[in-house]
Order: sequence, then C-alpha cells, then structure tokens
Amino acid sequence: MDAFLKKLIQYFRFPVLLAVILTVTGILQFSLMLGNVRGEHFDLKLFQLSPDTIRSMKTVEDTVKTEEDREQAASSVKPVFHYSEEIAKNRASMIKSIFDYVLEVKTSIEEGKTKKEKEAVMQDRVAELREKLIALKTDGQGLRFTDQELTALLEQDNDSLRVTRDELTELVKKQLSEPIRTDHVAEVKAKIDKEIREKPEFPDEIRATLVSIGRFSITETETENPDLTKEQIEQAKANVDPTRILQGQIIVQEGQVIDRDVYRELELTGMLADHTSTKPIMGLLLLISLQMTFFYAIFRNWKADKMIKVRDLIITVTIYLLSIVVMELLSLIKNEFEVMIGFLYPVAMAPMLIRLLVNERIAIIITIMTGVAAGVIFQEGYATVIQMEVSLYIIFGGLSSLFFSKGIEKRSRILQTSMGIALVNATFIGFYLLLTQSTYGMTELAYYLVASIVSALLSGALTLGLLPFIESAFGILSSFRLIELSSPNHPLLKKILVETPGTYHHSVMVANLADAACEAIGADGLLARVGCYYHDIGKTKRPGFFVENQMGAINPHDSLPAETSRDIIIAHAEDGAKMLEAYKMPKEIIDIARQHHGTSLLKFFYYKEKEKNSAVIESNYRYPGPKPQTKEVAIISVADSVEAAVRSMKEPTAEKIQKLVHAIAQDKLQDGQFDECDLSVRELKKIEAVFCETLNGIFHSRIEYPKPK
Repeated sequence: MDAFLKKLIQYFRFPVLLAVILTVTGILQFSLMLGNVRGEHFDLKLFQLSPDTIRSMKTVEDTVKTEEDREQAASSVKPVFHYSEEIAKNRASMIKSIFDYVLEVKTSIEEGKTKKEKEAVMQDRVAELREKLIALKTDGQGLRFTDQELTALLEQDNDSLRVTRDELTELVKKQLSEPIRTDHVAEVKAKIDKEIREKPEFPDEIRATLVSIGRFSITETETENPDLTKEQIEQAKANVDPTRILQGQIIVQEGQVIDRDVYRELELTGMLADHTSTKPIMGLLLLISLQMTFFYAIFRNWKADKMIKVRDLIITVTIYLLSIVVMELLSLIKNEFEVMIGFLYPVAMAPMLIRLLVNERIAIIITIMTGVAAGVIFQEGYATVIQMEVSLYIIFGGLSSLFFSKGIEKRSRILQTSMGIALVNATFIGFYLLLTQSTYGMTELAYYLVASIVSALLSGALTLGLLPFIESAFGILSSFRLIELSSPNHPLLKKILVETPGTYHHSVMVANLADAACEAIGADGLLARVGCYYHDIGKTKRPGFFVENQMGAINPHDSLPAETSRDIIIAHAEDGAKMLEAYKMPKEIIDIARQHHGTSLLKFFYYKEKEKNSAVIESNYRYPGPKPQTKEVAIISVADSVEAAVRSMKEPTAEKIQKLVHAIAQDKLQDGQFDECDLSVRELKKIEAVFCETLNGIFHSRIEYPKPK
C-alpha cells in the first residue's frame, strides 16, 4: 500500500489527488443514497383503480386547487359602492337654474303690445331661453324642451313658477337623498313621475314638462368604486390559504378511481413513474458536495506528511462508505417494521475505527457526517425530510464512544466501552419516546431497549473485526497493536528476557529514553518504546558476545580477530530484522531493528585492527545501514549509544552525563546518520535535554549509609 501511495503522490499534485479521491467517494455515496431520496413511484393511468393506498411523500402546494379556491373567494366579493351627496345637490341646482332662467327671460316680455307683437317677442324669448338652457348642457344629457313647453313655462306667472320650482326641487332632493344604484334608476324615475302627476300644486299646463325635468333629474347616486372593489377582491384572495398536500396525507385509497384531481395530486408530489422530480436528487448532490468540501478543507490544511494524509483520507472515506453500506442494508428492512429500525445501527463503529486508525478530530467529523447521512437514509418518506431522531442518536452515540474509548490499552477493552455506549443509546431513546408523547406497548419498549444494546455491541464487535483487516490492508501500526507487542508475555520478549537478560534491561532503559524524547518533539513515543524492546533481538543469536550479557565472564572477543568480532557485532542488526520478519512483526518494528545503528562506525574493533594494520578500510567496519529513515529511529539510535555509554561510566555526574550525551549526538550528526530523516538541529537539542534529565533521574547520587559496627 505504501508503494502504491508513493506512486500516486508522484503522479498527481497533492490537491488534485485529494480532489480525485473525494470525487470518487462522492459518486459512490450518491449511488448508494440515490434510492433513498427518489422515493416511491407508481405506474398509474388516469381513471384506473388504485392498486394501493398511496400517501404523499412530501408536502407540496396544489396550485390548481389553490387558484380555484381564490377565484371562488373573489367571485363572492360584492362590488363596493360609493354614495355621492354631490349628485343630489347638482341635480337640485340644475332644476333651480332652469326655473331661474325662465324667470329671468320672462321679465323681458313687454306688456300692452299687440298679439302679433307679443307672439314675435315670445318667439325671441323662447330662443333666448333655449340658448340659456344649452349652457346647462341639458340637451347633451338627454333633457330636451319643445317650443311649446318653453312657451308654457314662460306664460306662467312668477309666483307660480317659484312655487313649482321649490316643490319640484324638494321632490328631487327627497328621492336623491337615498342611495340609488343603476338598476334602481328606472324604478325611482317612475316613482317621481307618479308623484309629480299627482301633486295638485303643479299647473296642468306644464305638468308634462315638470315630469320630464323630474325624470331627468333622477340618476344613480351610488356608483361602484372599482379601486375599492379590486382591493376587496385581492384581499379575499390573499385570505385564502394555499391548498397543500401534506406528507403522509392519503391521496388515494386502495380500489379508488384515479380521477383528474387525484392524478394531478400524484403528479404534483412526483409519485408517478413518468413525473419523477429532480429536486431531491439535486438536494442530495448539494449535501454530498458540502460533505466532500469539508473533507477537502480538513485534509488539505492538515499538518502532516503527504503520504500519511492520503492514506488517512482513504481510510476515512472507506470507513465512511462502509457505514453507509451498513445503513442501506438496515434500510432495506425498515418498511417491514413499525418501529425505528435505524436505532439498530452500530453508532460507534465508524468513530472508534477512525479514532484508532487516524485521529480523534477526524472521528468527530465522521460522527456528524454519518449522522446526517443516516437522517436521509432512514427517513420514512411521508414523515420527514431528514429523520432527526436517528441523526441525533448516531451523533450522541458516536461522540460518547470517543469519550469512553479514551485510555483503551487492549482490544478487549473495546467491548467494555460498549456498555457505556449502550447506556447513552438507551438514554437518548428514552428522550425520544418521552418527547413523542405516544403510548408504547411492552413489546415496543423492549425492542428499543434491545436496539440500544445491540447497537453498542455491534459497534464494538465490528470495530474489533474490521480493525485487523484495515491495519493489514493499509500497513497501519495502531496503538492497540503496539500495546499488545509491548506485553512481556510476547514470545520474543520472553526470549530476550530469558536468553539475554542484560540486553532486556538495556532495551527497557533505551525505551524510557526514546519515549520521553519522542514526546518532547511530537514524535510517536509509543512506537519508539515498543521498537526499543525489540531493537536488539538479534543479540539472542549469540548472547555471550555482547558485553551486557557477559555478567563478568570472560569476553570472547579478547581471543578473536577484529574482523570476526566485527562480523558478529554487525550481524545482530540484520539477524534481528530477519527474526522479526519471521514472526511477521510490523514493518516499523523491523525497520527500527535494521536501522538503529545506521551506517555508524564500529570504533572499538576498527581501531583495534588499525593498530595492527594501518591500511584497514574504515567502510569495512561500518554497519550496512540503511541510515535512520524516521525521527523515531534516529532518537533510538542516539538513546542506544547514550545508555550504553552512561552505563559504563564510573561515578556519573550531571555534568559528565551532559557532556557525554552532547558528544554522542554531535558525533552522529557529523557522521551523517540523520541525513535521511527530517530531524532538525533544534529537535536534537531538545532530545539531548530530555536524555540528560532522564539519565540524571536514573543515575542520581545516593546517600552513603554508615557501615554497621
């Protein structure tokens, strides 16, 4: 896997590689979840019998029915009429003006002239009066006087005209004082016609003329106000609430004829096979795009090695997609039960796997992502858009798993943490059941209790079952695996302890130094500690040739040529790596055994040989390498040399230890042993300080107790 990832990083720029991986992930997630948002569809025709009782899967507005209801409300609005007092005043003023013109013209008729002259004068006055009446625009409005009518008016005496004027004006005012609409005008005209004809005060000679004036004066006084009417209609329409088809509402019963209204409602809800809505699909695309954007931002800005980031991203999306697959499998049977089947989902599986294989921050993100995805997958179609109960259940359960899994030292403890997760699950389900305010039978309550426990146990079981496969597939050395390898009961550690007790003690001391130094610079202290336990396993092949195992016995190297001693000492690194490979130990542990001496010089035997042969080649007395490739191996190489050197010191003091540690570290630095790892000089100084502090605690001066007398 590492080789594959290296090739990917070589061929693609890191941002492009992230985008490609997340695009593929998004496509796979979309494919898995597409069926959950498309909903149920029916192949139905107009006027056929419905094979099932069909409920709406979403809330939509029935625009056709809404418009029908609004038009009906608008048609029920009566026109708004406005009564105008000005009309009555204008009509009364017109009557008064007619008679005033008559009186005005009448005064100019001369008395005492001959009949012929009077007739001529009368004709002139009639013409004059007609001109004046034209000024009132009565002719244009339909009031026309004949010459005989005008003559009759002029022939009336002044007092009679004044009385007639006042009486007629009052009659008109009385009729116009009440609202008169267009359809009532004829009725009121007939009424005033009758009153004028029956009134004895009016002269018979002009009664017909007065009827004409009276009828003409009657007009509509209450007219429709189009603006107010339109406003009332709009208000009536606005007061009509939109007609909605609600989620869960029965659209058609089984066996019912699918008429036009039902067919339209099925179309609007997108439940017909040939009327599938694209909106839910677009919504799912937006959700997945948002999720993948979050993943991209997190891994793009993550401060870590590119290969590690790519590996962790692949692990994360693999576990995320696996979680969705598990949800989909559960969702296949959700319609067979009336209970919330999503509560069986192993809420802590993804968070615990991500926390153990990647880190806690990504585990929190995955918890939220799986919760959102579960809300879509487990939604009940006609109940909700997102099933928030399941979403919150998964989020709470997942976050609690991160809390309960802190400090886990063995895989067996995973199942123990499941009990804590089960408690959180049961508590949340209790909240859900109480908040719904529904009545549940014992069977349902038992199901929900069992579901909370099963979810937690499945989380632990699946985590335990999947962890080794993922570790193996991606070559990951998890903290669980390291802690298991650090157990003294491991066969190889037992071998070291029994066959090379000095080496075992040396390895433990080096482990303490390396662990503390790694923690100080942010390296993997647990990996360094466990690697130290095994780094000298090769010495078990020839234990007596290493000074820490001689226990004061004769040193066999005293009688051996330098070349032979060299080969024995140098061989322990490769021998140890092969032994670890035979036990199928993790690559990181094997690398520590093979690299912890790098290509350093075996100085003692080199100078021993040089005393005899000045032409000795230095490279022949160096370890074959490779040099340390990681910070952890570099720290172990320094710690290995420092522990051996300090252990051989007589009366070590803080000053002596500090000088020795600095000399060894600088010697390795100048010898190029750190050239192939990213250990900085600043970090090397921190390492020296930690070594000195730790060694001073181990080799502190002791009080000399008085000898017994």
